[in-house]
Amino acid sequence: MARLSPNTFALTILLGIMTSLGPLSTDLYLPSLPSIARYFNATSGQAQLTLSAYLVGYAMGLPLYGPLSDRKGRKTILMAGLALYGVANALSSVAPSLEVLIVSRLLQGLGASGPLVIVRAIVRDLYEGRRAGQELARMGSIMGIVPAIAPVLGVVLEISFGWRSNFIATSVLALGLAFWAGAKLPETLAQRLLAPFSVNAVLGGYAGLITDRRFLPFGLLAAATYCGLFTFISGSSFIYQQHFGVSPMGFAIAFVIMVFGYVAGSYIAQRMALHNEARRMMLTGALLQSGGGLLMLLGVLALPASPWSITLPMVIYSAGVGFSLPQSMAGAMMPFPERAGAVSSLLGMIQMGFAAIVGTLVGAYIDRGPIVLAGTIALFGLLALAIQPLMRKPA
Repeated sequence: MARLSPNTFALTILLGIMTSLGPLSTDLYLPSLPSIARYFNATSGQAQLTLSAYLVGYAMGLPLYGPLSDRKGRKTILMAGLALYGVANALSSVAPSLEVLIVSRLLQGLGASGPLVIVRAIVRDLYEGRRAGQELARMGSIMGIVPAIAPVLGVVLEISFGWRSNFIATSVLALGLAFWAGAKLPETLAQRLLAPFSVNAVLGGYAGLITDRRFLPFGLLAAATYCGLFTFISGSSFIYQQHFGVSPMGFAIAFVIMVFGYVAGSYIAQRMALHNEARRMMLTGALLQSGGGLLMLLGVLALPASPWSITLPMVIYSAGVGFSLPQSMAGAMMPFPERAGAVSSLLGMIQMGFAAIVGTLVGAYIDRGPIVLAGTIALFGLLALAIQPLMRKPA
């Protein structure tokens, strides 16, 4: 059976869908968070732990998958991650208590981190320079379509079959992706790392990367960018549905509008990537992020707060994410071709580790209203802008 070749749309689609497992695992069930809280007689903050636990699991898996794939090959480790993700979703679908659901969500994150890390390493295996940034932006456009559909699909599934059906759907998707990747995805690692896998070796490698100025500014930008986006992901369902009284479908529509901002930003960025310097692209993204965050904060403080005062500025912020995130990831990975898996892991650890902390804090204070959401998003937009002077000029 013929394998997928580089520079083909089919390969981009497969890689893009696998990277979308992360956002799908949050966005599909976001409209159901209030229902989950009611079902288990839990508070908003307790239900929010299902989201934070997912990120903790994600962060736990990130340091393992990259170094393992550098040594054992991309495909074997990828299939292991997909298998764990599918089994954990099946467990979530039958969870008898909130505690079991939290644990199964942690296992979901542990499994889903594998495809994200390994797909980025595959892109680095196959592409160089601006072409890698373009490919990541193309995958970002595909990744944006999935969360655009996910909240609406999540509402339909919940209304029709209950919130547990969301996890059944993602388990079936994981099975389908495993068959597709097993049949069509080639092994892209040309030369395996010979150094044995050990905790000391892995930690030592990460220590060297985290202090390397070729990596650090890009890693910080990716983290700040994602934290602002995750603030919206983690807190918006409670703000829209409980504070503003919007229906689950109304929230899903607002979420879709926000995601289209990200899709538009990713699409424009991938069209520009081959003809514009990466630093210019990242500066454009940071300006959009900071502008959207400040506009949201102004709308909450100076105007009668409404769903639109959150939604429209978030469209601007998410368009900036489409510019910043692919370029910051490509910029971090380009100097380290022989350690693409480890660099991809470290990028994810920084992003998800900070996002888990931010999500927990936002969940603890989200009952205080939209000012928590707007203030946090504005903060990370300004941080993305403040990081720009640290960016090195590409070689």
